[in-house]
Amino acid sequence: MILDLVPLMPELLVAAAALALLMLGVFRKADTSREATVLAGLAMGGALAVLVGVEGARQTAFGGMFILDGFAGFSKALILVASAMTVSMSLDYLKRENIARFEYPVLVLFATLGMMMMVSANDFLSLYLGLEMQSLSLYVLAAYHRDSARATEAGLKYFVLGALASGMLLYGASLIYGFAGTTSFDSLAKVLGGSGHPNLGVVAGLVFVMAGLAFKVSAVPFHMWTPDVYEGAPTPVTAFFAVAPKIAALSLLTRVLIGPFGELAHQWQQVVVFISLASMAVGSFAAIGQTNIKRLMAYSSIGHVGFALVGLAAGSDLGVQGVLIYVAIYLFMNVGAFGVILAMRQKGRAVEGIADLAGLAKTNPSMAFVMAVLMFSMAGIPPLAGFWGKFYVFMAAVKADLWTLAIVGMLTSVVSAFYYLRIVKVMYFDDAVEALDHPTNPPIRLVMAVSALVVLLFTFLPGPLLIGAKAAAQSLFAAG
Repeated sequence: MILDLVPLMPELLVAAAALALLMLGVFRKADTSREATVLAGLAMGGALAVLVGVEGARQTAFGGMFILDGFAGFSKALILVASAMTVSMSLDYLKRENIARFEYPVLVLFATLGMMMMVSANDFLSLYLGLEMQSLSLYVLAAYHRDSARATEAGLKYFVLGALASGMLLYGASLIYGFAGTTSFDSLAKVLGGSGHPNLGVVAGLVFVMAGLAFKVSAVPFHMWTPDVYEGAPTPVTAFFAVAPKIAALSLLTRVLIGPFGELAHQWQQVVVFISLASMAVGSFAAIGQTNIKRLMAYSSIGHVGFALVGLAAGSDLGVQGVLIYVAIYLFMNVGAFGVILAMRQKGRAVEGIADLAGLAKTNPSMAFVMAVLMFSMAGIPPLAGFWGKFYVFMAAVKADLWTLAIVGMLTSVVSAFYYLRIVKVMYFDDAVEALDHPTNPPIRLVMAVSALVVLLFTFLPGPLLIGAKAAAQSLFAAG
């Protein structure tokens, strides 16, 4: 039993921190939001350090239901970095909006715990447990600003549609159990690998599981919640939604398809190709007419999920490596962009319009430069990091003879460049009606600086990320 707990040390640390902060907030009469936020960030940093210490050879726990391998370790590291960066940026915003309460970092910790369990799931039961722990926390976070009608609407929409998606996933898992006789990923791989022809019941169950997970990554046609939730939720919550849950759900989808269902690649590949094509197209064209920057980032995230799924559609270790590289780069691009959005204030009032960025290059050149670098990177313009993210997933698609996917991906990249470059044009060439306040919050400024540096320097120092992603992808295929 004690040995079982060794691979779970990072999760246990996050869980213990969440419970301790909950007790701290309940029993201390004074406002503890600042202390809780700082301690939550430290707990995530500690979990990352523990993760580096315990990660090594493939380890399982609880009868094989929980797994820690290179793929899980890489994904968890990204999740912890994303959660820590977004929670550190949130405190100033929440205080200004009078919604700073200790529950916020506690909910983020519980959501992060659920995500970490998701990417280490090696059984449909542990998968569902982690997924629901994440989802329930996120539903509450979406409606966290309880006095705002928009936030309440966002939370309700997310809850109703999320419950539908969870039901579809659970139904698919029950079909797979009924026709294959097991919920274990390792046992499923053996059962499906030994059978000559795929069981139609298992394939039908897999379709339902993929539909449930496609909702979690906001891939088309299960994307309808994304723009409304992104716009209605408080901006720090939107920043969190845009990165950590996306990374967790994409990692989970990759593990499910490559691990137990690797032998059925020809069955699921066409579904992944379709949702990838549809996500790239909708994400690129629907964002063109947006005037609210949070809605624009919502459609942008749909498009980026489509690009990441190009690598998964290839079904190879090169494709999985491309997915991991893409989500790592996406993490810094998105967190940096939301840092700028959080800093968008006029006379202390938060603003969200793209037009509010007008003339930013004249009033705050450093902030405009960071945003321009991130927008150029999201558009995939070399030599910035975003270009290399797309390069690796498209290369995997070409090597898998998915030429249509690669060509459509490049064309939609050109379309999406229009609305990213429009933001740069507004900042550098339009005249400001009212100047934005200078950001004074050190964590936001630090996050913006780090994100811009990562995006700028990746071309010159790609080694650590490429080596880590390659090792993570190979560990997944070695397990399969």
